Amino acid sequence: MLERSYLKLLQSRIEESRKFIQVILGPRQVGKTTMINQLLPQLAIPNMNESAEAISATKSAWLVQVWESARLRLKASGAKEFLLVIDEIQKIDNWSEIVKQQWDKDTRENVNIKVILLGSSRLLIQKGLTESLAGRFEILYMGHWSYPEMQEAFGWSIGQYVYFGGYPGSANLIRDEERWKNYVKDSLIETSISKDILMLTRVDKPALLKRLFELGCLYSGQILSYTKIIGQLQDAGNTTTLANYLKLLSDSGLLGGLEKYAGDIIRKRGSSPKFQVYNNALISSQSNDTYEKTLIHPELWGRLVESSVGTHLMNHSISERYQLYYWREGNQEVDFVLEKGDKVIGLEVKSGMKGANAGMALFSEKFHPDKIMLVGTGGIPYEEFLKINPKELF
Repeated sequence: MLERSYLKLLQSRIEESRKFIQVILGPRQVGKTTMINQLLPQLAIPNMNESAEAISATKSAWLVQVWESARLRLKASGAKEFLLVIDEIQKIDNWSEIVKQQWDKDTRENVNIKVILLGSSRLLIQKGLTESLAGRFEILYMGHWSYPEMQEAFGWSIGQYVYFGGYPGSANLIRDEERWKNYVKDSLIETSISKDILMLTRVDKPALLKRLFELGCLYSGQILSYTKIIGQLQDAGNTTTLANYLKLLSDSGLLGGLEKYAGDIIRKRGSSPKFQVYNNALISSQSNDTYEKTLIHPELWGRLVESSVGTHLMNHSISERYQLYYWREGNQEVDFVLEKGDKVIGLEVKSGMKGANAGMALFSEKFHPDKIMLVGTGGIPYEEFLKINPKELF
């Protein structure tokens, strides 16, 4: 079984002296729990692995009981340290306050219990961390699987990755495409929306959120003003509601909305979003087209290629901490703009059908980026680009 690169980093942190709670965030089905199952046998530390998945949200006492059990097991084992792992922590009401109380109690009483928390809702976890656990944690964000990972684990070609995306749990279903599509829609999309968003966050119009997700997948890679979005959705409410729903979808690792690059924070936030899925499976699973048809349809294929570059940049933007935008002025456009510190990179994706774009020249003249890059026809082959960690571009 493939070991993701995050495993060694987490192991080294756990083997250090007790300093911080380790918080592992990431969308569903990216291998957070699998990584823990790979990690524990490699550690010499006695441990306890619990999940809040089936626990009622009101049972915050469960969390205290689990912690007390860890203390008892540490004492009984005679070991110098103990590791407590809690999965789906966001399911417990007021979890961050309880974790703070228990962690601080162990610190005061010199009880050497190290802690790993896992969660699939980035918004809820980060809210709890910033409100209650400031200074007590480190975050490890696990994004969707990359092309090299799917290639190594399942022998996938670049074509299979571009179309079927990066969900390892669905990899053995792709020979029966209808079954694969149903699995992604029912077990991944529906579960993420219902369990990670609707059950844990107040959403006044759940049907609207689902339609926004479907529309965003349909238009992934395209810029759409909120006014146009409202025109396509019934009972759409106002732009603030849509922006909030898009944020929820992004924090669950489903669909993001890139802002326009302007070198100006205020104008960035006022821009029309450019939809971008976090995983191409979210597009293909909802399409009526097949893998074979898409491969020989230049327009469909070009769209998926650009989206695969977008998913690569989006997933790494969180873990590598750079900002990702698009740029547009009139009919001139740059597909992606990466910004880290004072460095700016313009990136254009060119598939076979896409004509020459004068947008990059205008963008360079206006913003003087540190680097401009072309991915695809006439530039870096996209299959090579998908093997690069974007932080290396800086």
